[in-house]
Amino acid sequence: MKSWTLKLGRFIGIEVFVHWTFWILIIWIFLMHFQAGHDLIQGLWGVLFILALFLCVVLHEFGHALTARRFGISTKDITLYPIGGIASLEGMPERPGQELLVGLAGPTVNLVISAALWVYLTSTGQIPDLSAMGASHDMSQIPFLWSLFFANIVLAVFNLIPAFPMDGGRVLRAVLAFSMDKAKATRIAAGVGQFLAIIFVFLGFFYNFWLVFIGLFIYLGAGGEAAQEQTKAALAGLKVKDALMRRFTLLRPEDSLGRAVDALLNSQETEFVVADAFKPVGLLGKNEIIRGLSEAGSEAPVSDFMNKNVFVVSSETGLQEFLQQAANKGQKTALVIDENSLQGLIDSENVEERLLIQEALKGRKR
Repeated sequence: MKSWTLKLGRFIGIEVFVHWTFWILIIWIFLMHFQAGHDLIQGLWGVLFILALFLCVVLHEFGHALTARRFGISTKDITLYPIGGIASLEGMPERPGQELLVGLAGPTVNLVISAALWVYLTSTGQIPDLSAMGASHDMSQIPFLWSLFFANIVLAVFNLIPAFPMDGGRVLRAVLAFSMDKAKATRIAAGVGQFLAIIFVFLGFFYNFWLVFIGLFIYLGAGGEAAQEQTKAALAGLKVKDALMRRFTLLRPEDSLGRAVDALLNSQETEFVVADAFKPVGLLGKNEIIRGLSEAGSEAPVSDFMNKNVFVVSSETGLQEFLQQAANKGQKTALVIDENSLQGLIDSENVEERLLIQEALKGRKR
């Protein structure tokens, strides 16, 4: 289970979590509605509305996840936060048309929900008198389903703001990518997003301070997306063999932690391959060594504390694919094995060093 979250369940093969900070929003909504009318029922209705709205948010994220699944992209989980939901896709489609569909899927779900609510409200004669509500300024008189109808429209429009990390940013990039390479499309989309973010921050100081937080969120998200795409472009064509660490220390399962400490202090290595008859059976990192020393002392065998859940890549695996696998598995180091023969190790630091070398060589050519 993810830390600081509560698992709500697994639906259509995707786990749904709620972050602990979400409950702060629930408490705040209850208190805000309760204080407005000093009515317990009104407070509970406010909470019920937020829960219904976030159900729509979950359906929004499932729209992204299920559309991405059609293009072979899995979703690790969906997590609810006070600011909304996040579907942790394992990647985005490289084809602009596919990314466009994934980006539009979430807002489309909200528009479909709004359309269904509109049909129901119209057919049952429950459309409220908007002029009367505007004159009374009594928000408690707004019908529940009408509020949910309007909120879904707001969700769809807000998410289509052409700025990362909103859906609109991905839609804008996908549209631009039909006529230019993805890296350039990302830079333009990120620039548009950061420009809008600055406007939001400026307006927030005069109208609504929440716009300041939204602006900062968009500005940082746009910058992060641009940096990520720049890294992907730099890694294009590079494989694991281009950043492979070929010199490494082998430990045996029966070796003591004391021997691992000696290897740790006498080299720059922080991960050691544990091999039985030259066949890798695990990895022993600095954190495992420290934990083992504190729990069992320096004479304990490394096999008691090594990480047996090690993932393996080929030397022909792309560096971008390796980073994606490492992120999905929550590990930073992989064994590189070709035809049952251990070639070496690779981790994120190797990749970063390779990028620095790549940039230095490009700078020299320029």
